[in-house]
Amino acid sequence: MKGLVVGGTKSGVGKTVATLAVVRALERTGRTVQPAKAGPDFIDPSHHERVAGRPSRTLDRWLQGEAGLRRNYFRGEGDVCVVEGVMGLYDGDGSSTAMVAEALDLPVVLVVDAKAGMESVAATAVGFRRYAAHADRDLDVVGVVAQRAHGGRHERGIRDALPEGLEYLGRIPPREDLEIPDRHLGLHLGAEAPLDPEVLDEVADHVRTDRLLDLARRPPRPEPRDADPNSSETDRRVAVARDEAFRFCYPATIERLRERAEVVTFAPTAGDGLPDCDGVYLPGGYPELHAASLADSPAIRQLEAAAADGLPVLGECGGLMALAESLTTADGDSHRMAGVLPADVRMHDRYQALDHVELRARRGTLTAGSGGRLRGHEFHYSSADAASDARFAFDVERGDGIDDGRDGLTEYRALGTYCHVHPASGAFDAFVESL
Repeated sequence: MKGLVVGGTKSGVGKTVATLAVVRALERTGRTVQPAKAGPDFIDPSHHERVAGRPSRTLDRWLQGEAGLRRNYFRGEGDVCVVEGVMGLYDGDGSSTAMVAEALDLPVVLVVDAKAGMESVAATAVGFRRYAAHADRDLDVVGVVAQRAHGGRHERGIRDALPEGLEYLGRIPPREDLEIPDRHLGLHLGAEAPLDPEVLDEVADHVRTDRLLDLARRPPRPEPRDADPNSSETDRRVAVARDEAFRFCYPATIERLRERAEVVTFAPTAGDGLPDCDGVYLPGGYPELHAASLADSPAIRQLEAAAADGLPVLGECGGLMALAESLTTADGDSHRMAGVLPADVRMHDRYQALDHVELRARRGTLTAGSGGRLRGHEFHYSSADAASDARFAFDVERGDGIDDGRDGLTEYRALGTYCHVHPASGAFDAFVESL
């Protein structure tokens, strides 16, 4: 696929709306668009999928390494890939938007806030382009999408101020119906607060698809990954929680699990029981918004006995919260959870951790051998008060973890972490092998 990166001058500049407008505009030319997201994110990709009709790829140098990032890009399918950036273009020491664009040799389309500005939009873009050389980055900022820009004189002033080498690629008009509501952890999910398709069509009219397609480039094909001699399809069955409480799961994770095992999904908040399986994966999400339903869920109630009988259970972030003894919401309401892991979880008004993470295994566990290292990310508003005799599987080399530089609360053959890992880490291969 040809591709391009939609980067921003800062967080909150409107990259998601601009990305959705570009995706919609390219689709209307008859192209099949593969969306992607730079950096660890589950929420923006849900909006990509809503508009493009296909899962969004996660591209993160910290989580996947450059080779893994390139391989994940090439697993996508389409005529053109549109990659939404993370934060400001150069922000992030683990995997910035600039690092992702550089690793893939893709051009950058810069989203600049044009409210009350014309020549200043050009000056901003020129500065971002020149900074690449200053930062010793092999980066090509090719043009601008003007956010909150009117037509007429405003649009002409922006376009005419841009120097040669920086293209005017369209505008996003200032409209209240383009606002996506947010909450803790970010925007509402795409299924909860999608942009009106008619509104998005009107905005897409202002995107210069011809120039975008001319500027898009094909990344160099990555070297094929050596076959893992231990990686083979098995007759194991993995149950994956997928409902309103457990929404944060990379498409690549499900793909990898399906390559290695039979995957069956279940919905704890809908009253499903625990499926017949060899192992359980509880991904992240919003258990705090569905705590009462989880407390009454047959599947959650069955997990304690199943784990005590030796069933391997892996919970990440929201999954960790569901495996705990109890969950107390920000309003002070306490609900019993599965009771598998010896900890009580409490929600807070401010986030408790936000970073790329590196873990080192203290001993062999579900996702890593003794001394093994895993890279992932954490972003949570909860804290887990673990019992004094609780056992932890990992030391935290980077990040916060659960408690005092430790992550991976473990009991029986159950493991709960605040760290989300990507399948490129090998964690899910190890999980399947442990079943």
